[in-house]
Formats: sequence, C-alpha cells, structure tokens
Amino acid sequence: MDKIIKIFYEITSIPRCSKTHKPFIEFLEKTASTYGYECYVDKVNNILCKKADSKAVLSLQSHYDIVCLEDGKIPQIIEEDGFLKAKNSTLGADNGMGCAIMIALMSEGKDCEFLFTSDEEIGLIGANDIEFKLSSKYMLNLDSEAEGEICIGCAGGVDIFGTNTQKTIIKNDECYDLFELEIKDLDGGHSGVDIDKNIPNAIKLTAKTIKECKGKLLDINGGERINSIPKECKAIFASKSEPKPSHPNMTIVKIDEKSEHLNIYDDNILNFLYTFSHGVRGYDKELSVVLDSINLAQIKTEIEGIKVSLSARSMENERLEDIKNESVALLQAFGFETSTEGKYPAWKPDINEFTNSVLEIYKIHNSNATLEAIHAGLECAIFKDKFPNIKVASIGPNIFNPHSHKERCEIRSVENIYKIVQDIVARF
Repeated sequence: MDKIIKIFYEITSIPRCSKTHKPFIEFLEKTASTYGYECYVDKVNNILCKKADSKAVLSLQSHYDIVCLEDGKIPQIIEEDGFLKAKNSTLGADNGMGCAIMIALMSEGKDCEFLFTSDEEIGLIGANDIEFKLSSKYMLNLDSEAEGEICIGCAGGVDIFGTNTQKTIIKNDECYDLFELEIKDLDGGHSGVDIDKNIPNAIKLTAKTIKECKGKLLDINGGERINSIPKECKAIFASKSEPKPSHPNMTIVKIDEKSEHLNIYDDNILNFLYTFSHGVRGYDKELSVVLDSINLAQIKTEIEGIKVSLSARSMENERLEDIKNESVALLQAFGFETSTEGKYPAWKPDINEFTNSVLEIYKIHNSNATLEAIHAGLECAIFKDKFPNIKVASIGPNIFNPHSHKERCEIRSVENIYKIVQDIVARF
C-alpha cells in the first residue's frame, strides 16, 4: 500500500491543473521508459502507455488533470485520521489516485493499455478528441469515488452561457447608498454528486440579499469552476435600505463615498439570479439517484457585460436536451445572449460479461458491492460512444467532497481498491 501512496505523493508534486500538460507528460514518458512501456501522446495531450508487443484486452483509464480552485496551486498533502487531505486546496485524488494505481501496475509489468486522459475537469476534452485506437475489449475506469459501487452508467452534461450587456448610467437623485458584499468559505462541492446535498450557493445567496433590499447591481463576481458549487461571491450594489445578510458567512460594508451618478446593470440580471432554480430538477426515489440537475456555477463582470455560466446534467440524453433548451430560452427571456458547449452524452447502464466479472471479483473483497449509476459525467460515456463494442465499468476508492477544499481520500479504501484492480487485471 505504501507504494500507491508514495506514487500519489510524487505525482501530486507535479503541476496538473487543467490545461497544464507538459510536466506530467514528461514524468510519464520517463516512467514508462523505466518500466519497459512505449509512451504515445496525441494532439490533445492524452497519453497511452503499452508494451511494444502488447496483447492487452484490458484498458485501464484515468484522467490526470485536477480541479485547482486557485490556478497553478500544487496541493500540500496532509495525512490525518486515516485520510489524505490538502492544506487550503483541493487534494487531486480525483483522479490522481487512479493515475497512481495505474503507474503501480506498470511497475509490475502488467500487459494492459494504460490511458491517461487530459482536461477531463473542463469538459472531458481529452476523451472527446482522442486520437488513439484502443485494442482492448474491456475498459476499467478508475474515476469513481465510492468504494463498494461499480459504476455502469452516468449522467450526460452540457455547459450553458449567457451574457447580458444592458447597462444604464443614472443620476443618483434618490440618494442610493453603495454597499460591498462578500460571501466566502462555504462548503462548495461537486456539481454532480453533491448537487442533492443542499449545499449553499454563494451566487444565489448574493442575489437574494441584493434583491430583497431592492438593490441595483453595479458589479458581481462569483464561483470557482463550471463543475463546482460556488463557495464565494463578491458584489457592489446600490440600495436605499439597509441590506440584511442571507448567510452567516456574508459580510456587507457600506461604502462611505456618495456617488452623483450610478452605472447600473439591467434589473433582469438580478431577477434571473434570484428566480433561477439551482439544484436538483428530477430524482428517482427507488434508485436513490438524481436524474436531472443544473448548477448556477459562475458569474463574472466583464467589459462587454455580465456573464453567467450554468452546468446541466441528466441521466437521459433527451432530457438533457430539454433542460438545455429550457435554460437557453429562460436566459434569453431575461435579456441574455446565449451559447452552449462541452456537451457529453449520458452513459446508459449496461450489464454485460465484463461488469458481471468485475462484480464477482469485487464481492470476494466486499460482499456488499453493487452495480450503480451516478449523477456525474464520466469519460466512460464518451468511450462507449467512440468504441461501441468496448465493455466498460468504473470503480474507485472513497473520495469525499471532490472539487473543494474539503476533499479527502480514505487511505484504507485505496488499499482495498488496489487489491480488487489487481485481481481484475489478473483475470483479463
């Protein structure tokens, strides 16, 4: 077990924020050479390692980029109470622990295709644009985050953007006061697997405070990543009445200077933020899984106007299209110009000989293991689309609160998963 943790420490010291590729590529090229593997890199920085005379029927796959809530920050790992955490940052166990397991298997000389994909956290870019043709009949993805659950299906997703450019300069005849609002240190979390946990949204709370004092918006910036529930937001607004904080973590400071004129944004921006239904849109009680959701992820004041970013997910492709169209229409009704990008398909649950074998092996180690579908985007959906005949399953250790400063990974769970992966590799 020390081997996996040691490798994880080593790769965590390498810059791996999304869009940062070269340091990890250079590390993996050297590592592959040491263990006797050929290493290939495609145009979007995916990395494929395999033996020159490979007869592999199994591909192991993880993405190597991590969510960095602060650009360029390298996690400082802390071991505490049986968990790995990071000091004031995300840990990057999502999906660095999967990468560590794959590198450990390479050190043992296993004849598999080892696929490390790029920029999963910002739209599954590597998987979407992969150039490699895999020879394997089976794929084991290591990006799941709950021990005992074998993922055989996941939600699809799409990112939705709106920009409102409507702005007016008014004379301050009504004696508006200016206020600066800040909310920070909320829990945050993954916009898929954590969307049903009633985690406060910093942007929604900001809009609530300004709207309920009949404020006028001058500037607003909030949210960290398109796939994270916003934990921070700042705003400057004008109001004739004293605003009331809508959360204990919110501070509001009155700006002493009086302004003769105010450069205010369209009220429809605030109206949209206030009324928008962030969170779960559909839930299957029998399966205990979120079916549809949408995350009010980011807002930014730019030169051309205020830009809003939303992230929608659904377990059904048809429903995902509906949510996208409904959200676009709603944004347009509130005066936003819209665009969408980053769509990836849902992975319809598929039980087959490979998933049954994975379940059989898993149950040797954990009799409570089950086949599950999750409300998050996995690259498996794209690989199933690109390689229709490949059989796919996804497993991983216990990782809690990914995409947030509270991210933690259970060390014992990593040990358990590694034994299971070794047995799967041995069979295939």
